[in-house]
Amino acid sequence: MNNPLEFYVQQKAELEKEASSLKKKLINLGIFRFAVFLGIAFLIYLSFGAYPDVFIIAFLGIAFFTFLVLKFIKLKREKELIDAKIKINSIEIKVLNRDFHHLETGEKFINPLHYYSNDIDLFGKGSFFQYLNRTATKDGKNLLANTLTENKTTAILEKQNALKELSDKAIWRQHFSALASLVSVKITTKSIVNWISNYTSVFPTYLAKIQIVFSLISVILIVLISFGIIPFAILIMWFFAGLFITGSFIKKTSHLYSETDKVSDTFKQYHQLLNEIENEEFSSKILKEKQEIIESESKKASVIFKEFSKILDGFDQRNNVIIAVLGNGLFLSEIFNACKVEKWILNYKHTVQKWFEVVAFFDAQNSLANFKFNHPKFVFPEISNEKEIIKATSLGHPLLKVDKRIDNDFVIDDEQFFIVTGANMAGKSTFLRTVSLSIVMANCGLPVCAERFKYQPIKLITSMRTTDSLTEDESYFYSELKRLKFIVDEIKVEKYFIILDEILKGTNSKDKAIGSKKFVEKLSKSKSTGIIATHDVSLCELENEFSAIKNYYFDAEIINDELHFDYTLKNGICKNMNASFLLQKMEIV
Repeated sequence: MNNPLEFYVQQKAELEKEASSLKKKLINLGIFRFAVFLGIAFLIYLSFGAYPDVFIIAFLGIAFFTFLVLKFIKLKREKELIDAKIKINSIEIKVLNRDFHHLETGEKFINPLHYYSNDIDLFGKGSFFQYLNRTATKDGKNLLANTLTENKTTAILEKQNALKELSDKAIWRQHFSALASLVSVKITTKSIVNWISNYTSVFPTYLAKIQIVFSLISVILIVLISFGIIPFAILIMWFFAGLFITGSFIKKTSHLYSETDKVSDTFKQYHQLLNEIENEEFSSKILKEKQEIIESESKKASVIFKEFSKILDGFDQRNNVIIAVLGNGLFLSEIFNACKVEKWILNYKHTVQKWFEVVAFFDAQNSLANFKFNHPKFVFPEISNEKEIIKATSLGHPLLKVDKRIDNDFVIDDEQFFIVTGANMAGKSTFLRTVSLSIVMANCGLPVCAERFKYQPIKLITSMRTTDSLTEDESYFYSELKRLKFIVDEIKVEKYFIILDEILKGTNSKDKAIGSKKFVEKLSKSKSTGIIATHDVSLCELENEFSAIKNYYFDAEIINDELHFDYTLKNGICKNMNASFLLQKMEIV
């Protein structure tokens, strides 16, 4: 699909037409159902007292009315699913027009101590996560955030193949997300797994057999009473015996019910999602491996989850007084449901976590694949074994509008360091974030905003937004030193791509210049590669001392008393600074 916007507009139009048709059917069915109800009531009234006619009419009428109710529920469910898909396509249309600031920000995932998540607008208002995220489950959202921050450089090609395949399954992805969005869960799957894994059976094993025998005797008694063989009083006594047996376990069944009530919605949601994964054909290695995990038992995972969902629905009938009293008195229904819950937990506690993880994986991957689908002109990075760490043609920031974005060619060799100078607002910080985000995206298997992008998979580490801490009584300068110490310790054991923006900002100019030079010298002697942006042009002298250090800059020109920027990376040192001009222009001085 070369035009995703056209696809979404077309999908939305078709879905709206389908939704309109379903709405009419629901209205007509509702009217017809009401008419049937009145007709049945009228026929029962006319035949009242005529036996067995009244019973036949009542039975057939209730059966037909129940069929109409179930039909209405099914149509309503279809309508809700269509509405969810309409919403999905509406969101995509807005996002492609850069209207995405109403979506979830992922602010809770910001971690100042992380390698880079606090520096490159990965999370928060207007962030890459806000632009990217389409997850419909809590686990999927957490896994997506973890994927962006895990800083892993393995299996890049396999990740790319998985996203390519999922990207082409736009209809399937939307159906999966729509299904997931229809159920609001009360509890995290992590809590469910902990509960199931640590659950200890409280009902004796013989109790299930007692329940079966008791139910059979109840059926026999009902039959014998129907033929007048035994008096009704015997069934009454048996009924109260059943209530007594159920009552003796009421504390245990109530506690179990309180636990299962929290998880029932999750199993309703996940059995449908597992079913979608099971019935789809995948060819890429990663997707097939994940699919095989949910096919490891004798039955499909979706069937197993659905069975448990039905058990929990049956358990929920304890809230229906009539069903609960009759069921417990004649069939020990609460004991029956409790035993089935325990049996299910015993059989599948070893694998539930894996199945939840598979659903979360597909939910997270759908967001990444959706990004690929939305950007057909972006390219998948090529893995390079040459001297360049990154060799990019027309590299740009994916969140900037195409008509306003200025792309740059960018090549940096292994163990090289670029010192980038430039005027205020000339584009240094945007460039740093562009390079940083492209590395993160490449390591996740995503396509990047470039015409061509070759790189050696490498981990990223940054220092661009150091802040002071009142709670820990830390000054800005001390916080920055801790960050730099963190970087130095990390590069001792592993190669990184390092991106720094104006280091040692918290000290005086002379001290800063001396300290910055020594720090850059230390970095240049490591096995790492990176970019250092600064306003201190004295750092540029290091190019004359170290062959691995190169100077680049972003320029600004004052033409007709107005600032002009070309946002283009150039070789050399910036000569034009603009702080004084801006102070005068804004009448600050």
